[in-house]
Amino acid sequence: MAERVAVIGAGQMGNGIAHVFAQSGFDVTMIDVSGPALERGKSTIAANLDRQIKKGSLQAADKDAILGRIATSQGFDAAADASLIVEAATENKDLKFKIFSDLDTAAGSSAILATNTSSISITEIAARTKRPEKVIGMHFMNPVPVMQLVEVIRGLATSDETTQRVLELSKAVGKTPVEVQDYPGFVANRILMPMINEAIYCLMEGVGTAESIDTVMKLGMNHPMGPLALADLIGLDTCLAILEVLHDGLGDPKYRPCPLLRKYVAAGWLGRKTKRGFYAY
Repeated sequence: MAERVAVIGAGQMGNGIAHVFAQSGFDVTMIDVSGPALERGKSTIAANLDRQIKKGSLQAADKDAILGRIATSQGFDAAADASLIVEAATENKDLKFKIFSDLDTAAGSSAILATNTSSISITEIAARTKRPEKVIGMHFMNPVPVMQLVEVIRGLATSDETTQRVLELSKAVGKTPVEVQDYPGFVANRILMPMINEAIYCLMEGVGTAESIDTVMKLGMNHPMGPLALADLIGLDTCLAILEVLHDGLGDPKYRPCPLLRKYVAAGWLGRKTKRGFYAY
């Protein structure tokens, strides 16, 4: 299978997406404007492959072949021969619009342009290109090599052919794709974020401590991680941004971000990445 895939962004999501495609036999080009980010991305993939070998889910002999299928580049021209391009840049509307308008020029005319956005409208992103029928959402879950789900999101103009192909490619990398429509937050975040927000209200109102709220959800609802610990993992700034997309896009007061969440973000307490969120790390 010599089909080439390009991944835009070498961060946590980008290198995870490159990892699963390369492991499934695809040639992958990971593209990022930053050289050091590409280096970090490659070493993260190598470390994650080592973890898989240790767990027994991968043969040690396969590691070099997988890494050998991943090329890196700092320019979009490297995506010219890719049949699928997955954008996994920072969750910023203007940045994504710019990337898609540039990719539309750089990519081959038959290439599918996918975005790993967790909340930005696929329809709006597609409108920045001359091929809206070939633009689709491929929302992988974090950490990509471990999590089974891919939310496949159809924009207003996305064609049946494009959707079918992306469902097939998702299965080809061992994932379970679920087709959903393009509305704010799609399905995953539309259900997850209000739950996290409600947990933050419980904390703000003194209903329980962070530990007690998380324990109720872990032991009572069988969640692997409590909502406040999960918010710290996702990043409180990201949670706030997604809640604002839900609030603006759906106009319903039930999506109003909790004032305590805004306060933590204003303080720079963003969760694990800043060593302080609802918990100290």
